[in-house]
Amino acid sequence: MPGCIAFGRFDDSFSLASLKAYVAEFISTLIFVFAGVGSAIAYTKVSGGAPLDPSGLIAVAICHGFGLFVAVAVGANISGGHVNPAVTFGLALGGQITILTGIFYWVAQLLGAIVGAVLVQFCTGMATPTHGLSAGVGALEGVVMEVIVTFGLVYTVYATAADPKKGSLGTIAPIAIGFIVGANILVAGPFSGGSMNPARSFGPAVASGDFTNIWIYWAGPLIGGGLAGVVYRYLYMCGDHTAVSGGDY
Repeated sequence: MPGCIAFGRFDDSFSLASLKAYVAEFISTLIFVFAGVGSAIAYTKVSGGAPLDPSGLIAVAICHGFGLFVAVAVGANISGGHVNPAVTFGLALGGQITILTGIFYWVAQLLGAIVGAVLVQFCTGMATPTHGLSAGVGALEGVVMEVIVTFGLVYTVYATAADPKKGSLGTIAPIAIGFIVGANILVAGPFSGGSMNPARSFGPAVASGDFTNIWIYWAGPLIGGGLAGVVYRYLYMCGDHTAVSGGDY
């Protein structure tokens, strides 16, 4: 049945089109992480190291939203513009990408995030900020926050990009995806950091060597993304829909 979870075939995952998709995911994730991490470093620079204030939070959220909008848009016609292991996981559970190809997407995204974080650290000469819990926020609260905001992100991806009924919504998908990330950072940033993306957290962790609570930024986004994929696919995408083509996802 179209849309069911599929492991995939090695010949498909190593085809020229698939290899191009992996490179596109690497580049898009590098672009996003460089801009996102760079915005946090830039705030530290211009504020003289002061703690993040409301204006700084807004600036960082806007930068992440703009950066993701571009990263998704430039990769959309090649790889689907996932730029996020949680998005890939949610799409795999909804049958929009095979498990095997999704694994290679993860590798490309994580490598892109690491390179992006290392490059921005090299260019600025400043310490790389990592995601972390604010004072008074426990691990459970952090995971739940990341589950909720990532659910919103992946649900938006399905509604605007992956659903065959999307129609004209497909043309604004990168904007909608960027907007929901920016909005979620405004909400979750002061509490869990508002990652929604294991690669966005993992790259800076590697660059800085600080893996404190990194599991939260894997568990929360993957649970949230997986739930969104299952809910949207099996609630709104009926079995008689044509599966999204491999050229899109």
